[in-house]
Amino acid sequence: MEHLFNLTASGDVVLSLLVFLPLFGAITLFLLPEDNDSLARSVAMFFAGAAFLVSLTLLKLFEVGTPRMQFVEMMDWIPSLGVKYILGVDGLSIWLLILTTLLSLLVIFASTSIAQRLRSYLGCLLLLETGMLGSFVALDGITFYMFYELMLIPMYFLIGVWGGKRKIYAALKFFIYTALGSLLMLVAIVYLGLSHEQQFGELSFYLGDWVNLRFGAKEELLLFAAFALAFSIKIPLFPLHTWLPDAHVEAPTGGSVILAGVLLKLGIYGLIRFAMPIFPGAIEALAPVFVVLGVAGIVYGALVAWVQTDIKKLVAYSSVSHLGFCVLGLAALNMQGMQGSVLQMINHGISTGALFFLVGVLYDRKHTRLIADYGGLAQKVPMFAFVFMVFTLSSVGLPLTNGFVGEFLILLGGFQYNPVAGAVAVTGVVLGALYMLSLYRRVIFGSFNEERNGDLTDLNPREKLVFAPLLVLVFLIGVYPQPFLNRIEPSTRAVLEYVNQRNAVAPSVVAENPALRRTSVPQGPESRLEVVEN
Repeated sequence: MEHLFNLTASGDVVLSLLVFLPLFGAITLFLLPEDNDSLARSVAMFFAGAAFLVSLTLLKLFEVGTPRMQFVEMMDWIPSLGVKYILGVDGLSIWLLILTTLLSLLVIFASTSIAQRLRSYLGCLLLLETGMLGSFVALDGITFYMFYELMLIPMYFLIGVWGGKRKIYAALKFFIYTALGSLLMLVAIVYLGLSHEQQFGELSFYLGDWVNLRFGAKEELLLFAAFALAFSIKIPLFPLHTWLPDAHVEAPTGGSVILAGVLLKLGIYGLIRFAMPIFPGAIEALAPVFVVLGVAGIVYGALVAWVQTDIKKLVAYSSVSHLGFCVLGLAALNMQGMQGSVLQMINHGISTGALFFLVGVLYDRKHTRLIADYGGLAQKVPMFAFVFMVFTLSSVGLPLTNGFVGEFLILLGGFQYNPVAGAVAVTGVVLGALYMLSLYRRVIFGSFNEERNGDLTDLNPREKLVFAPLLVLVFLIGVYPQPFLNRIEPSTRAVLEYVNQRNAVAPSVVAENPALRRTSVPQGPESRLEVVEN
């Protein structure tokens, strides 16, 4: 059976260029004098802009209609330990790369409110960008882990240095949660490398070698649990979400945008890229658990968001709800759900990232995030009100906006998996409309307090430039999602088919434990197509 990771080196170094451009920018910034903010901003913009242009080049050259890895770079890194430097891009990661470089560029461009240590702040953002990009393209377990852990350091400092009043508490909580989960994943990574040596005589941490490994039922469940816990914390999946609201509320605006827009997506991406191909039996056996937790997160996040009095905390809990949809789509193990899950990662990064930008606009002007401190802003800041309306409707999932397409596919997949799960998930859509429209009404309409908000100013030219590309994407994906789905579909289909075929022909957790086999999951004809060979 042809597996998903038969790679041929392309001879290009474009992925390495993309990954390390921000790192070069961070090193350059740290060599500059601390007090030259103008030069620091120009250097950061140059390297972030260059990375964005390289990602657009990748998109232009990306071959549509194939699940194979493209722009592959392969070399032995530490041969004595079996560690390889292997990078590649497919339909699962291409849009996440674009999202990462775009949001990083916009965050740097918008960071005018950072009054202290701007050079260090921008350096942390660029270092964080390298970690995120490397995680999305790494195909070796050790290489992936290094990039994955690299992200913790700059995000810890972004929260702990430039955060709010409880920044140290939030930064430590973020670090402890994510680091503990990652350590368990490291143990599993080392075990997989040694297992490959035991089964095939060669120490290897390459994902393409790992998919050939075979495990006993308990062994597979334990290894899967180590990866799943690390990625579930990153998502964050209910009930492992408690670090997220604190991190969002205390982080500076740029940190919140990157955290919601990109970092959380690595949890979903990791499950699809690593956990599903390596442990197909475990993912099939435990899919009902993930469906239940995903649906619980949808409803819980929406209900808690509904009662918030802080705008930023409301948007933070909305992320718990929206990412619950992504978990539901993934765990449904059908094409509609998985396509919707991948697309919704992009949509959430656009709409929620923009909402955090909007919260930052208000906070920079009035230094308060309490909903009660605003009201009637439509008459004072009409452009802000319009932009806020668009992203509110996008978050709600209004038809013709990007949020609708992803949620529709996920709900379709959810109903196909289990009608009850799909029906409960729909309540999250209703609740999402209630808390987001309620927020918009209370902030934008009602009576205007001239004494409190009379000096409020509308969006300036820089802020309009920040929101412009995100507004375009809201309607582009909402009206014409096909270019996005065309690139996502082959890779999601290949992963799903590989899971199905492995479970059909090889001993697995499901095979050894018939009681765990899914019995109520209808499979459409599209879920039995052959994997496209590389």
